[in-house]
Amino acid sequence: MTETARPADAPALTPDRVEAAAATLAGRIRTTPILTVDGRELGVEGTVTLKLELLQHSGTFKARGALNFLSTNPVADAGVTAASGGNHGVAVAWAAARLGHRATIFVPTISAPAKVARLRALGAEVVQTGDVYADALAACREHQATTGATSVHAYEAVDVMAGAGTTARELEAQVAAAGLPPIDSVLVACGGGGLSGGIAGWLGDRAEVVAGETDGTAAWARAREAGRPVDVDVSGIAADALGATRLGQLAFDTLAGAGAASVVVDDEATIAARRFLWAEFRLAVEASAAVPVAALVTGAWRPPSGSHTAVVVCGANTSPADLDPDPERQTP
Repeated sequence: MTETARPADAPALTPDRVEAAAATLAGRIRTTPILTVDGRELGVEGTVTLKLELLQHSGTFKARGALNFLSTNPVADAGVTAASGGNHGVAVAWAAARLGHRATIFVPTISAPAKVARLRALGAEVVQTGDVYADALAACREHQATTGATSVHAYEAVDVMAGAGTTARELEAQVAAAGLPPIDSVLVACGGGGLSGGIAGWLGDRAEVVAGETDGTAAWARAREAGRPVDVDVSGIAADALGATRLGQLAFDTLAGAGAASVVVDDEATIAARRFLWAEFRLAVEASAAVPVAALVTGAWRPPSGSHTAVVVCGANTSPADLDPDPERQTP
């Protein structure tokens, strides 16, 4: 199954929409911290600021978009429904529980057990179906058509993307408050494009947005080459979070409009970056969150010498059991 094109009259993501989302979310989500380090710790010249969005409610940035959507749109008596690789579903389930709505979440069979368990812990009805996100989305749409439940799309709803964009708004404010130089570039993982598009929609031309993907989830890279969203084969270590078969049209329009760059890394680099974040910073992240770090430490993307690079560390819905290479050496 593939996504349909976004209607010409569909709302676009603008900074005003991100501002409105920030007002809606004020006091209802966490202001996640930043960590600024010498870039040489990640193999680059200059300054690197990590935006620790893995500490957000629901374990990822997606809580911002889910809560913004459900707070600004009417919800049917049948409750809410969403298709997800895991993280968007967890965020929708969290937001629905907070607002008193029922949630039915459709996920593919590749979804990480930690994410499925968290969905159930939040009280959502979980339906696992199909091999990839597109299969879960098809089942979700059928459920929505049958029940009338309110559907929350992971990256084609402007209110979801505007919520994600508040990550960049918050990051810029924190950088300024810390007396740091303005950000020159932001590296961020890209699946369907909700987060990267939200960040690009807020930043515009103030900073370069670099959307990172694995070679098994390269929807933005292929869309950028083709000049439009196209279907890609999904596979690999980050498929449960970045495994959109096709980049969203709203994300494409926003990323292309901002001139966003693309960087693609392989699974081995992603696994190594995930372990690096644990070893060096004690950050237990899922594979998708390690992708932009992998782009830096491998040299797949090089910021200009002396520049200020931000990296959004976007999620932590994972088991940390495989992060320590020698757990028997750890002190009890």
